Amino acid sequence: MSHRFAILCPGQGGQHPGMFDLLRADPRGSEILQALGMDQQLGLISQNSISSVLTNSEQLFANRYAQPLIVSAGVACWECLRPSLPVPDLVLGYSVGEITAYSVAGWWSPATAIETAVQRARYMDDCLAQQPAQGLMAVTGMPLEQSHAWLQTYGIYVAIETDDDSIIAGGTMGNLRAVQNELDAAGVRTTLLPVSVASHTPLMLAAVAPYAKWLGSLSWQAPSCRLIAGVTAQAVHHQQEAAATMLRQLTETIHWASCMDSLVEQGIGVALELGPGSALSRMLRQRHPDIACRSLADFRTTSGALRWLERQLY
Repeated sequence: MSHRFAILCPGQGGQHPGMFDLLRADPRGSEILQALGMDQQLGLISQNSISSVLTNSEQLFANRYAQPLIVSAGVACWECLRPSLPVPDLVLGYSVGEITAYSVAGWWSPATAIETAVQRARYMDDCLAQQPAQGLMAVTGMPLEQSHAWLQTYGIYVAIETDDDSIIAGGTMGNLRAVQNELDAAGVRTTLLPVSVASHTPLMLAAVAPYAKWLGSLSWQAPSCRLIAGVTAQAVHHQQEAAATMLRQLTETIHWASCMDSLVEQGIGVALELGPGSALSRMLRQRHPDIACRSLADFRTTSGALRWLERQLY
């Protein structure tokens, strides 16, 4: 292998009714989906089946379904591809995608990752009882140094840093809409996102204690590759550090731009986003065009993605 490669695990926003079609069309992928028992996992939330959730747009983007669906898709994609690939040199997860990343890196089994996504979504939804009507908003055209201080005066927080002049802001919908009008008037681009909780902000503080208890109950394994934590943009080295950074990302800013920079620092030449969606691969190509990067969602078949990776890696 001539190039070091990384796996990128997306967060919410890219889910769609056909998000499992690529896997279902692959014999191995279909077996993996069956083995994961996703209907049973969703049964932890309600009696709805995965097919009914996928065809209901309101449920598809509801936090309690979106997080387990995103993680389920990610771990299933990786389990399908894994036998045909070398161990990745680095794994990164965006927001809830960090749960997927822990499974890809070998810290957790796929089933544990999906169960963790179910519990994380539940704890975060519980925060809505204390502060209802939350959301996230993309903001582009404001330097990072300015955005942190300026937005906080409006009761809004920087949830994710995605580039030098773009962020995801989180807060109550009332505050987000109020500041959106001012930003739009100033020529700053804004887009409200289909996410119902203010992830990675202090509004998630009530989720920390139950999530810490859940993480402490899990069976952790020795990882097979390096994983970068979103809140530090640094590699995680042991279980205590892993749990601590996962707790911090509930209420603290994700430094995704710095995470992408870490790929260059680690000599990564090729990256594959597991999907659904292709937001991470698009951001990486824009920031570091020298890294060959695609999303699994770009391909019609898993074998097509594997052929592309083989051409890039060897």
